[in-house]
Amino acid sequence: MKYNDIHKGRFISRPNRFIANVEIEGKVNIVHVKNTGRCKELLTDNACVLLEKSSNPARKTLYDLVSVYKGKRLVNMDSQAPNRVFQEYLENGRMFQNISFIKPECKFNNSRFDFYVETENRKIFMEVKGVTLEKNNIVLFPDAPTERGLKHIYELISAKKQGFEAYVVFVVQMSDVDYFTPNKETHPEFAEALKVAEKSGVNIIALDCIVTENSLDINREVDVIL
Repeated sequence: MKYNDIHKGRFISRPNRFIANVEIEGKVNIVHVKNTGRCKELLTDNACVLLEKSSNPARKTLYDLVSVYKGKRLVNMDSQAPNRVFQEYLENGRMFQNISFIKPECKFNNSRFDFYVETENRKIFMEVKGVTLEKNNIVLFPDAPTERGLKHIYELISAKKQGFEAYVVFVVQMSDVDYFTPNKETHPEFAEALKVAEKSGVNIIALDCIVTENSLDINREVDVIL
């Protein structure tokens, strides 16, 4: 996936989850943050951020904050990007061959999964989680407790029991990481649920990405340690 009209800026502050103050070409702008997570380890004082300028001049926030340099590493922090880039990955046949049907946002029981996929002889529910938290080259999810994420795990277990294939896909929004592991300190119940899911036959995979200043593409599968 590609971005258009990217500008560099200097992060100043984040008054709330949805906006940030960023200096762009010497002027302080209020920009939209495309990730409502905490991201405290990313949005640090004077961090170099990348912003996509809106094509709508009437919009209150003319820029969307989409990525940030964490030292030398560029991290995409657009919460909409994992689903978009993963759909491209599916459509290009990089995960399953002979896909006949892809439906985003598909309802199952009391949940709505990110994707439902069919091939000639397979029916698959898939839930995608974007990962931006990294410590010592290890990536973790979640960065805050996620009751919604927990619900999705148990619904995937139910789907598996009903004869579907089921996947949890962690899209790591950076490259060159060692492995993925659940964030047991932040949400131990989520980490335990992943173990239960794996034992129940749910597939748990992590994919890292090639991140440039104007694009994001899935690169390779990385190890998952539960």
